[in-house]
Amino acid sequence: MLSRSSAHIGGDVITLFLCGDVMTGRGIDQVLPHPNSPELHEPYVKSARGYVALAQKANGSFPIPVDFAYVWGDALPEFERAAPNARIVNLETAVTASGDYWRGKGIHYRMHPRNVPCLTAANIDCCVLANNHVLDWGRAGLDETLATLAAAKIQTAGAGANRAQAEAPVIVDLAQRGRVLVFAFGSESSGIPREWAATDSVAGVNLPADLSDDTMRRIAAQVGGVKRAGDVALASIHWGENWGYTIAREQTRFARALIDAAGVDVVHGHSSHHVKAIDVYRGKLILYGCGDFLTDYEGITGHEAYRGDVGLMYFPTVDPQTGRLARLRMTPTQVRQFRINRAALADAQWLASLLTREGARFGTRADVDADGRLALHWRQSDT
Repeated sequence: MLSRSSAHIGGDVITLFLCGDVMTGRGIDQVLPHPNSPELHEPYVKSARGYVALAQKANGSFPIPVDFAYVWGDALPEFERAAPNARIVNLETAVTASGDYWRGKGIHYRMHPRNVPCLTAANIDCCVLANNHVLDWGRAGLDETLATLAAAKIQTAGAGANRAQAEAPVIVDLAQRGRVLVFAFGSESSGIPREWAATDSVAGVNLPADLSDDTMRRIAAQVGGVKRAGDVALASIHWGENWGYTIAREQTRFARALIDAAGVDVVHGHSSHHVKAIDVYRGKLILYGCGDFLTDYEGITGHEAYRGDVGLMYFPTVDPQTGRLARLRMTPTQVRQFRINRAALADAQWLASLLTREGARFGTRADVDADGRLALHWRQSDT
């Protein structure tokens, strides 16, 4: 069928900001104004300052400490330009000063609570917490994360003091434009320990047992109990392995079932360290893996072919009456010196080629606009 980049766009559409993992802990925490103790419990690196040294060796030195807005860099004017109605990120770090690290887990991320202005500097509306790092510093660390973000007036989804709170959606009220509902959950395939699952009496993350039909029915009931006409329902899922472009068949089946059976309008998948394919199913957006957005991984070798240093700011525009994707514009980025920068044109072209190659199975492709941003094109289909 005819390929298109956008549907007719009226005046009542909703634009979202979505991205991959945002990790403001460890090395990044060390360059912010109020760092935690740098002590780490990793097999090889024993101080978070080691990651600062790696980044500066790879991309040059920069003054420390940085201000709270520094890490967002070129993303801040992009927010102003795109003017998204809601800003949603997967926050892949605990916000805590707890020293009670999770034993037996090799990597532990934390940002000091006094550094939370680095999130408010970007006016983040919702932090998804159903991931494999939010309990790195124990349940005390999760409690402090939840309390700190709440005090900063940042809503959280996917973790809570009990199962009911972990499953509850964030509701971003856009007044006359409607509401954005954010349902967040994780999968053990991303490395979330089963012990982290919230129960009726124990804090934790929203971690369904599997991606089965029974799980789908439970999610469908949750969405159906909240969603009303004009709402845009988003399912944010931390799933899959860090590296590789393969998308498991059960992920495609589950993502599409979220649309067919649960009334979800946008599927926001993350955990992969690099950008993965995009699907538009029955006119609705599925992001299988958004890639890393902000990390302290500069200077770490291995997997260079995947270009984990480059990412995308996803700005999907959705018709709230139908939930269908009207357009998707993406801004290519690159992390250098712990800062989000606009990617070079060559990197934008590389990302567009990647999305076109990997999206072929779903009938999607991307091209680069004159301004160096990407536009998605997809087949107009109801199947």
